[in-house]
Amino acid sequence: MTAIARTFRVLAAVAASLLAATTLAPAARAAPVPKAPREFVDLRSVDPTIITEMRYATAHTFMGERVDGYRQPVCLLTRPAARALHTAQRQLLRRGYSLKVYDCYRPQRAVDHFVRWAKDLDDQAMKGEFYPLVDKSRLFEDGYIAEKSGHSRGSTVDLTLVELPAAPTRPYVPGERLTPCFAPRSERFPDNSVDMGTGFDCFDTLSHTDDPRVVGVQRANRQFLRKTLTDLGFVNLAEEWWHFTYTPETFPDTYFDFPVDKRSVTGR
Repeated sequence: MTAIARTFRVLAAVAASLLAATTLAPAARAAPVPKAPREFVDLRSVDPTIITEMRYATAHTFMGERVDGYRQPVCLLTRPAARALHTAQRQLLRRGYSLKVYDCYRPQRAVDHFVRWAKDLDDQAMKGEFYPLVDKSRLFEDGYIAEKSGHSRGSTVDLTLVELPAAPTRPYVPGERLTPCFAPRSERFPDNSVDMGTGFDCFDTLSHTDDPRVVGVQRANRQFLRKTLTDLGFVNLAEEWWHFTYTPETFPDTYFDFPVDKRSVTGR
């Protein structure tokens, strides 16, 4: 083989390698977006009458910012949990109430976001509303933040009751004056929920479902919500009046990380 022929052969090989690298590079860079198993659904496809106020898709959170993984304000749940909520909603509508969900399936990346925030003791922008009496350094020890959440298994939901007709709820304005989540209803951030004694995600013992300091109408509202859901297979977390898990769980040991996005359940 002549020197010229060998040179052309080497150049051809180099060109082929470059072409292959260029062709494969985009695929290598674009990690596939995880999808939800077929057992997950958008709650609205099961019951469009349930009010949805997905707080973590907004800046009105205990961190003061939108949470990682919440791409759209949609409630994703396992199908049995969604159907049980539909049954509860039918019962409540006859009595003049509606369910309102604050959070449903929660991706692991969102939980990881909570953990990073909790470790940053300098960031206390939302303390005045969500944890006025709790030292941020104790959020892990007191159980308000954990590295795993039952929400990531898909059968847990945070929710409340709204008396119909539902009044509008104004959006949170970042930087507005904060009021403690356990303040009287007329003073804390407006929510069209019935009075449960505290707001959602209130890091305080007053959020415990059976806290003896919660009496009267507030206690009755909590008991009404709990009885409605427990009769249908949900279990309430004693420390949070808003937190319920449908049992038996479809995925009792799996913590998912697909994003909160309609395409997670429709683009399979």
